[in-house]
Amino acid sequence: MHESEFKIEWLYSNLRWLYLVAVTAVLSLQIVSADPLVVFAPPVIALLIAGIMGNLLVMLLLMLHAFRRPLVTFTLILDISLTLGLISTTGGVESPLLFFSSIPIITTSLRHPWWVSLSAALGTVAVYGWSASQQIENLFDTSFSTLWNDYNIILSRGAVLLFSGLTISYIGSKIKMELSEERRTHDKQAQSQIKAAHQRVRLIFELASTLSATLNHERVLQAALDISQTGLRELVDRDISQVQMVLLFRTDQALHIVNSRGISRHDKQTRFQAKEGILATVLKDAEITITAAPGSDPELSQIVAMHHCREVIVAPLRAGFESYGLLVMGSPEPHVYTRDYQDLLGAICSQAVMALQNSQLYQNLMEEKERLVAVEEEARKKLARDLHDGPTQTISAIAMRLNYIRMLLNKGSTDQVEAELQELETQARATTKVIRQMLFTLRPLILENQGLIPALKQYIKKLAGINPLPIHLEAEKDIDQYLTEQTQGSLFYIIDEAITNARKHAQADNLWVRLHKQGTMHIIVEIEDDGLGFDVIATEDSYDERGSLGMINLQERAKLSGGKTVIQSELGKGTLIQITVPTKNDMAF
Repeated sequence: MHESEFKIEWLYSNLRWLYLVAVTAVLSLQIVSADPLVVFAPPVIALLIAGIMGNLLVMLLLMLHAFRRPLVTFTLILDISLTLGLISTTGGVESPLLFFSSIPIITTSLRHPWWVSLSAALGTVAVYGWSASQQIENLFDTSFSTLWNDYNIILSRGAVLLFSGLTISYIGSKIKMELSEERRTHDKQAQSQIKAAHQRVRLIFELASTLSATLNHERVLQAALDISQTGLRELVDRDISQVQMVLLFRTDQALHIVNSRGISRHDKQTRFQAKEGILATVLKDAEITITAAPGSDPELSQIVAMHHCREVIVAPLRAGFESYGLLVMGSPEPHVYTRDYQDLLGAICSQAVMALQNSQLYQNLMEEKERLVAVEEEARKKLARDLHDGPTQTISAIAMRLNYIRMLLNKGSTDQVEAELQELETQARATTKVIRQMLFTLRPLILENQGLIPALKQYIKKLAGINPLPIHLEAEKDIDQYLTEQTQGSLFYIIDEAITNARKHAQADNLWVRLHKQGTMHIIVEIEDDGLGFDVIATEDSYDERGSLGMINLQERAKLSGGKTVIQSELGKGTLIQITVPTKNDMAF
């Protein structure tokens, strides 16, 4: 049973109690002028008990939600039988309960079409007329004046009963029509809401499907604008030419228009600081906001197309506490951004932000892949240069000396052969040291077995055999235990890169390598020389034109370990490279 029908039946049941109480009260008043045994005869009492029991049954079924439509006929029969029975048992036409016959007419008018209630009213009057005619026949032996008075009373009562029946029928039909119209309106609104919900779900599904099929942020933003336009068209059932903008933060901390529709090419270059107006409000509150005066907004008014909009909605592109930007929609018509559209726009923004995050992660992954390829290529180039500048040149010199020794032997100059052989041995041993040093640098097994400090000591010892530059190692005791194996490996290669650069370019007299703790959370590694130094800013500005990636390698290796690199240098004052890395997460000092 519909909710409105339930309420009507509940109202009928309560009116039936009122009816029974009114009947009892009217009959009780008749005791003064009549015999109580006549007024409350057994048939009258039986009808009242039947009415009470029937109404109790109806209310019980209503409370149990077991009241079904066929029971409506039962209640109608109950009302008619109760009314007619009480009238017939309490005096017929002269019954004080005569006008209670309007009760079935009322219930009929609210439950059935107007012609049924009209028939009930006419039927009630017809029954009354028949009863009156029977009574008149029994009054033939009375005087004319008495008969005339009784006849007038009966006719007046019949007229009043007919008029009240027709009036009740008309009013009841009108009430039923209004209730039916209210129900139809309610059902229509419910269907509209269901349709809007289905549209939102379908649009969000389409958006999710589109966004999951691409990792290109341009297509992500394009899809967000397409779905937002389609959603508005379906919700308002007509096309509206919106002004659309996607604003994203860039490195300058300003909002840039990265995708748009309906604005000029010149306006696309506009930058928003989001310090005031609706843009600042949305970024601060992280809630969808609507303004009816975009032309007077301190920042949106920079866009010419916004002066033609009568309503603008701004939604945040936000994930957690991180804000990526804003989605701005402007309409030339007012009151189009309903609550349903706001909900849809919120879902679009949520999906778009997730897609942007995935796109950014993918982009970062591709950049990291390219960086690793570049680092690997640089490592191969470095190895090739080291082999070319070191062992390859020495081996070439050894080959030339061997050829020279063969010529000496052919000429019989044996006194010079011994000296050449000694020199040849010296070069071969030096080349062996260089190659072993290169192999040690490529994979220092001692680093894996004993840790960073023993590996650095052995590394410095090996370097001392091939290069006289003094390297001073200063490290706090047991500092290795505060670093993960990955961090130790990264620091070893960073120190190797820094020492190699210093040996090649610094023309230093001394090199210092220092490792010490900073508080309880960080380890500081410093590589310092007293060489020529260089202009750090000028070198970084022109670094993309250089063939070497030494400085980039230092910074990238430190970044992979969660650290950072600071390079300090001045011309003639040497260079200091400082690397800060975190300690083990589960380590306490």
